[in-house]
Amino acid sequence: MPLRHETSAASTNHASPVRADQTVVTMPDMTPPAPLHFHFDFISPFGYFASLQVEALAQRHGRTVEWHPMLLGVSVLKVMGLKPLLDTPLKGPYTERDVLRYAREHGLQMARAPSDPVMNPLPSARAQAWVRQHRPQHAGALAQAIYRSYWCEGKDLSFADTLRALELPAGLTGDEVATAAASEEASALLKAEVNAAIEAGIFGSPTLVVDGEPFWGVDKLEQAERWLARGGW
Repeated sequence: MPLRHETSAASTNHASPVRADQTVVTMPDMTPPAPLHFHFDFISPFGYFASLQVEALAQRHGRTVEWHPMLLGVSVLKVMGLKPLLDTPLKGPYTERDVLRYAREHGLQMARAPSDPVMNPLPSARAQAWVRQHRPQHAGALAQAIYRSYWCEGKDLSFADTLRALELPAGLTGDEVATAAASEEASALLKAEVNAAIEAGIFGSPTLVVDGEPFWGVDKLEQAERWLARGGW
């Protein structure tokens, strides 16, 4: 008598046969769509302009936004070896003209001009990196608060303590943000963000990355939206 138990073909087939009169129901894919990755530097006026639009753009397409601080001083000056944009002959004056023209067109009040002395962006960027890690639900609100304070109100946020006066949503305080901005952890988190951005080919502010496709510049948001609507091309 055989020691091995022989099973019939019918018993090993676990899938029930489908009759011709049956409808096969496919379950919908419940995986949420990937977030949009928004890279920006607080000293960038075009980054400020894009920050006012990116959340609404994402919501129109059922997406969320990941807010990534970057440093133009690293990507432009150190990696690309270029001058600051406003210090570039011919292009600098045009850029300032373009910024002010954009603000007028969209009714944005700006207490700071692009040619004004630039703040040290490190405290704000470090705070942003820390909040992105520990309070991600408030990352957008913090970025917009910093942008508003710097560009609309003309405040110099070059030191961590200046962040204490920011108007922030419930669950996040200026004291917490300022303390975080001065921490070694925030410094390390920002360094990781900057390195990751450079490895991904991000060099300018703003850059919106949609499913791996980068769109640089506030004027490219319209193209990014078409990309989202069509699923790319």
